[in-house]
Amino acid sequence: MHIIKHLTGRKTIILLATAALMLIGNDSYGQWFKKRPSRSTLEQEIQLLRNTVDSLRNEIELGSIPISDTVSTNDTINPGNLEFFEGEDLITPESTDSLLNLWYVQKNLKLDVESAVNLEIANFTSDTPDSVIIARLKAINSFIPLPYNNIIKNHIIFYTQRIPNKIDLILGLSGFYLPIFEEILDEYDMPKELKVMAIIESALNPRATSRVNAKGMWQFMYRTALQYNLEINSYVDERLDPVKSAHAAAKYLKDAYTIFGDWSLAIASYNCGAGNVNKAIRRAGGSRDFWTIYPYLPRETRGYVPSFVAALYTLTYYKDHGIQPRQIAMPAHVDTFEIRKPLHFGQVAELTGIPKEELADLNPQYVKEIVPGNGNKSYLLRIPYNYTNAFVDNEQLIYSYKDSIFFNPIVYNESKSITQSTTITHKVRSGETLGRIAMKYGVKLSDLQRWNKVKSNIRIGQRLVIHKNVSVSSSASSSNSTASEKKIASTASVDSQASGSEVKASNTESNPAKKGGYLMYTIKKGDTLWEISRKFEGVSLNDIMKLNGFTKKSKIMPGKKIKIREI
Repeated sequence: MHIIKHLTGRKTIILLATAALMLIGNDSYGQWFKKRPSRSTLEQEIQLLRNTVDSLRNEIELGSIPISDTVSTNDTINPGNLEFFEGEDLITPESTDSLLNLWYVQKNLKLDVESAVNLEIANFTSDTPDSVIIARLKAINSFIPLPYNNIIKNHIIFYTQRIPNKIDLILGLSGFYLPIFEEILDEYDMPKELKVMAIIESALNPRATSRVNAKGMWQFMYRTALQYNLEINSYVDERLDPVKSAHAAAKYLKDAYTIFGDWSLAIASYNCGAGNVNKAIRRAGGSRDFWTIYPYLPRETRGYVPSFVAALYTLTYYKDHGIQPRQIAMPAHVDTFEIRKPLHFGQVAELTGIPKEELADLNPQYVKEIVPGNGNKSYLLRIPYNYTNAFVDNEQLIYSYKDSIFFNPIVYNESKSITQSTTITHKVRSGETLGRIAMKYGVKLSDLQRWNKVKSNIRIGQRLVIHKNVSVSSSASSSNSTASEKKIASTASVDSQASGSEVKASNTESNPAKKGGYLMYTIKKGDTLWEISRKFEGVSLNDIMKLNGFTKKSKIMPGKKIKIREI
């Protein structure tokens, strides 16, 4: 690897080509010289070798480092979480990358370890002829193309024959979760086949956590989740909410399809990020065909589309392969309640009889078994329909039931705590960016930009106002609210005056001007429509393209003004 990593130059490439030919055998080597290929043929072969070495170097340099989501230069969704399906790093009792391991650990079931296999080079055989599998794929009413080749064949056989004791569990969970995802995808007018991506990502485990801390059924990284408006704090992680994370995944995929105009590429970008797909496209000479750019994609992404085809095939034809879904104790119907006061699962369980484990399965986003409702914001609680009457009958008593026990300081910081806003002033230091500052204080980048009327340009020494929610006791809140409000207003005013001239001087061009129901934004050098959409909360890439009449081939130029929908 050390040698390959440092191979550069035309001479080295020719040397590699010669060495490869020598390995084939002396006869082939001699015949090659006798044929005396033309100069153009040699140049084409050299370019092919250069591309191959470049791809190898890229993989070596990346190694185990998570690939960034270069759509937004932030984290990617689920980088490198396909080992279970590719078979090279199949689940072991020590692994915690997929739902299947977590599920078995949670349920105290023993997990069998499969033998390692590389589905790219494997040559699996099946009793089902290729012609039958091809006919079945064609019969699936799929808006997304479902090709067939040896790699896809290996994936299909792996799903249907090599892991029957795991697929039956996934199929059992599918009956509950996939209809929910179909409804969400229909809401966004997207192909319903995309539902199987949750199978690839997590095997339908809402608590799945990858080794790089991507979480949930749709495997969102922290910053990507925030970009798609998923709430994450000490008590709530909406990445674990199957419904809300599915909405975020649908938005991501819709944006990705807008970029590439091809569902296979959009699906691939979900794994490695649009930036890495764009790199593969460039290395493949501009082709947007998935199988043409296949060799230039990261290894785990290469197995992503084949896994998609195999998962959809298995979901449709599992009966033909003698697989029976495992019976999973999931409720047939769920009722939803808005909670506006702090509520502990223990209170609900003891007064209604709902098993606390069942509450946790239906509401995995509440990581401390606490619904942190307050007067300003409500949170949803899902309960099995057969317990609805018991919850309604006890709703007036439930919040105060054993509250001194369930909301003791160890469990809930302070008894009956609520959130209250405070203001912090941050002085910009050398090397800091708005994104890093937002992460430091645990606030959204869009909020930080809005509070300070800046978009990207900040200067050393500039003061930024940060409004942060803190937890205070209810008794302290009532006596100090008026004083706090005055202090916040005063601090914001002083900080605004202190940095106002500096902000105005550095950001006049980047601040959008309001005009007739929408905002006018001046494009700056290096801007992309995707990055511009991320600067405005609630504005998507599709919104900008539709409002300005852009198509996938439209180009944007610095200095041009575009419309931004006013929120």
